[in-house]
Amino acid sequence: MNSPLESAVLFQIGPIPITPAVVTTWVIMLVLILGVYFLTRRIGMVPGKRQAALELIVATLDTQIGETTGAAPGPYRSFIGTLFLYILVANWTSLVPGIEPPTAQLETDAALAVLVFLSVIWFGVRSGGVGGYIKSFAAPNPVMIPLNMLESITRVFSMFVRLFGNVMSGVFVIGIVASLAGLLVPIPLMALDLLTGLVQAYIFAVLAMVFIAAAVEDGKSATTTETTRPTLPNQEDI
Repeated sequence: MNSPLESAVLFQIGPIPITPAVVTTWVIMLVLILGVYFLTRRIGMVPGKRQAALELIVATLDTQIGETTGAAPGPYRSFIGTLFLYILVANWTSLVPGIEPPTAQLETDAALAVLVFLSVIWFGVRSGGVGGYIKSFAAPNPVMIPLNMLESITRVFSMFVRLFGNVMSGVFVIGIVASLAGLLVPIPLMALDLLTGLVQAYIFAVLAMVFIAAAVEDGKSATTTETTRPTLPNQEDI
C-alpha cells in the first residue's frame, strides 16, 4: 500500500506534476462553475422553485456569516461560500468508485489552508490598513508579537491537519470494510461519510470566518486606538 502522503503523477505540464487530486479538482471546479451558471440564469423578481431554493441557500450562508462575524456578509460571501462548496463536493467524491477525494491529499488541504491564511491578511489589511493590521499583533502589549504571529500560523496549520486526517481516515475505513466484507456492508459507513464530509466542510468554513473576523476586529481596534490616542500639549501652549 502506498503512503497517503505520496501522490501518483499522471502527467506533467512543464516542470509541474499533475496528480489525480489536481484533475479531480479541475472537474469539481468545472461542475461548480457550470452548475452555478445554469442555476442562476433567468433570475426574476418573482422567484420560482429553483430561484427560491438558491435564495434560501444564500440567505442561510449570510445568516451564518453574520452570526459568526457580526458584520455584513457581503464582503465574505463569495470566498466562504466557494470554500464550503468546494470542500463539500471534494469530500463527497469519496463515494464515487475509483476516485479519491482531493481533500484526502495533504497538498490540497495545505493549499486550502494557505488560501485562508492569505484571506485573513487581505481582509485584515482591507479593514484596518497595513499599519492597523501590523499593530494588531502587538495586542495587548508588544511582548506578544512573536506569540501572536506564531498563533496565526499554527491555527491555520491545525485546520488542514484536521481536514486531512478526518477525510483520509474515512476513505481508509470504507476501503478496508469493502475489501473484507463486500460492497453492500459499507453502505452505512458511506452514509456516515456523507455526514462527516458535510461537517468537515462546515467546520473549515466557520473557522475561516472566525479567523477573518478576528483579523478585521483587531485591525479596526488598532486603528481606533491610534486615532483616539490623546495628544500631549506642546511646551509653547503651556
